[in-house]
Amino acid sequence: MGIFSRKVTTPATATPAAAGPDLTALSGDYTIDPSHTTIGFVARHAMVTNVKGNFQDFTGTLHLDGADAAKSTAEIDVRMASIDTGNADRDGHLKSADFFKIDEFPAMTFRSTKAEALGGDDYRITGDLSLLGVTRPLTIHLEFNGAAKDPFGNDRVGFEGKAEILRSEWGLTWNAALETGGVLISDKIKLVFDISAIKNA
Repeated sequence: MGIFSRKVTTPATATPAAAGPDLTALSGDYTIDPSHTTIGFVARHAMVTNVKGNFQDFTGTLHLDGADAAKSTAEIDVRMASIDTGNADRDGHLKSADFFKIDEFPAMTFRSTKAEALGGDDYRITGDLSLLGVTRPLTIHLEFNGAAKDPFGNDRVGFEGKAEILRSEWGLTWNAALETGGVLISDKIKLVFDISAIKNA
């Protein structure tokens, strides 16, 4: 899930400095910073509004290759008991046997299998999402937000990402019919990522 490679074009009259930083210098192994990262989701509720949530406990690593997109990789592990939608009763229901069955399946994992540079700051990463004992492919669209050295001397990179899944494909089928038609919870779930990662020493 990474910077991969980005081609920089420069006008003929520009000096070499105008080309910007050499992204190959950002290549390396990174650890996702959970205190500055959001792994969240959005579900349609009662056909009329959105419910948003996120996970509070997760770990992840990135290997970024600034010269060759295909060599970049990502791994993320999420503790399902850390789900937070801002409502304790709803969170309890999501942890139950109707949904995530956290006693039997405590973690959700993502392991990348393919990374691509799409041009500019846009990238795409495909991998295996494992949830409730089911593993299926997931494609995440990413935007590279930049790189910086923070006040503590850490080299950081940032990304925003989004993806969509049908939860029923992972066995999340609980629902309730509405009197006015439709269902309580949408099958389509939007996944959102706001990632900050620190380069390993």
